[in-house]
Amino acid sequence: MAEVQEQPKPEDPVDDLVTTSHTLGDLSYTATAGRVVLRREVLTDGKFDGNLAKAEVFLTSYTMDGADPARRPVTFAFNGGPGSSSVWLHLGVFGPRRVLAGDAGDLAKPPYELVDNQETLLRHSDLVFIDPVSTGYSRAVKGEKPGEYHGFGPDLESVGEIIRLWTSRNERWLSPKFLAGESYGTLRAAGLAEHLQSRHGMYLNGIMLISSVLDFGTIDFNEGNDLPYALFLPTYAAIAHYHGLHGDRPLDELLAEAEEFASRDYPWALAQGSRLADRQSIVERIAALTGLSADYVDRVNLRIEHVRFFTELLRSRRQVTGRLDARFLGWDNDYGRELFSEDPSYTAILGPYTAALNHYVRAELNYANDLPYEVLTGNVHPWSYKEFENASVTVANKLSAALRANHNLKVHVASGYLDGATPYYAAEHVLAHLAIPEQLRANIETKYYPAGHMMYIHEPSRLAQSADLAAFVQNASNR
Repeated sequence: MAEVQEQPKPEDPVDDLVTTSHTLGDLSYTATAGRVVLRREVLTDGKFDGNLAKAEVFLTSYTMDGADPARRPVTFAFNGGPGSSSVWLHLGVFGPRRVLAGDAGDLAKPPYELVDNQETLLRHSDLVFIDPVSTGYSRAVKGEKPGEYHGFGPDLESVGEIIRLWTSRNERWLSPKFLAGESYGTLRAAGLAEHLQSRHGMYLNGIMLISSVLDFGTIDFNEGNDLPYALFLPTYAAIAHYHGLHGDRPLDELLAEAEEFASRDYPWALAQGSRLADRQSIVERIAALTGLSADYVDRVNLRIEHVRFFTELLRSRRQVTGRLDARFLGWDNDYGRELFSEDPSYTAILGPYTAALNHYVRAELNYANDLPYEVLTGNVHPWSYKEFENASVTVANKLSAALRANHNLKVHVASGYLDGATPYYAAEHVLAHLAIPEQLRANIETKYYPAGHMMYIHEPSRLAQSADLAAFVQNASNR
């Protein structure tokens, strides 16, 4: 009888963190880049079976040298997607180095350039950038299923565990703590605020929500849901204004009219259906605000889906506008199509940020990994929202619960007027409906910028936003 050879067990992965020292003017800091092994307590037949490695999560942290850790704030930052790495916030606005990507109408040419970010939030807070599983260099370990992390609940648990581990290992439980998320990352941040409180007893000082989406019901153009058509309207008006379709009319005056119409007459008219008596006057008001023709507004039954808008607005000029940032213009291969073939604002910035990150981690942070750095991947789909079966995906309730439990929690909400992905008026709608007492509404501040989803691509907006974020962290950190 042949002897059965026992198969060797895969080598247990270990953290592969690399530490380097840097200066930025008079600021001396330590950078740490690499993957942290995420483990899970496993029970087999009701018995503890160890802390088994499940995933390796890539993070980059920056800590100021010589600072008192008990008083020094720390900010945990991530982007969204789902499927996005943290490269955008990292090299766009928060980190000590930033990429020169150019801007709408003046894109940088490859190869690209990294420069010191004099306005880095590191001057006011230590920083930890987290890439969720399957983004960046983060991966499930051998033998594990990455799909187990691709969903609302598992994402909160895994990112929350990384935050707990970093806080404990770096002895930062008594530091002022912040979360910063962009896009889907705002949904993650609001959910994490409640999760960290209820699961780990970790109370935060503040949350920074950049290009916020806390309730998918405000942005999903699904049949039977008329809410997004009204909430996107002020953004459509701002985009039309930017492209010269409102003449020299002041933007604030236009937005005030659009917001009033979007909050009163427009949703009422949509709710009337075939009962709407004066349909033509509503058609003409929508057309006047959005820059579209009355004929088009009538043909789409008063309901303007956002990608259709970006494709239609400048069709006569044979151009499309960006979704992430409508300041960007692009060409298409067919000007009879209903939906553009690609977002010119995304394709404009993908190259600079990808090149900068891949250079930066190896050449400056000394971290080497032959895996492709997944800047924005579709490998996380399908993304599970099983917690919201037959319901809208929302974390408004979780943010409300976090605020009610932690009366000192501050919230900063940043919006770009020309963001066609997460419109500013939708963010305002959710904030106005948070289930919190009136006295807690003073804990929430809102800031607006004349740019898009990644508003920091626009240099004046980047400078203003950097100052706003610094002030927020300083004020929310005061004991």
